[in-house]
Amino acid sequence: MAREFDPETARTILAIERKTWLFPGVKEQRVRADLDVTMTRYYQMVNALIDTELALQIDPATTYRLRHIRDARQRSRSARRGCSTGRYPNLA
Repeated sequence: MAREFDPETARTILAIERKTWLFPGVKEQRVRADLDVTMTRYYQMVNALIDTELALQIDPATTYRLRHIRDARQRSRSARRGCSTGRYPNLA
């Protein structure tokens, strides 16, 4: 089941992700101040959001960049496990 996002929350998340953070902890402070969630929950929200049409409507460039980063990390993890598809690593 896909999560529904309030457009204002989606805009806030994408604005945070669009920005370059130069110092450790600053992004975390912003997330806490703007959304009042933990960083773990925040990244769960980011991953769910970037799969929605709303994210593409609000900020397509940031959405595509985040999807690309997520997909590259998934491919990297799969390669380290020796899995060609990223799923079911022990099945051939």
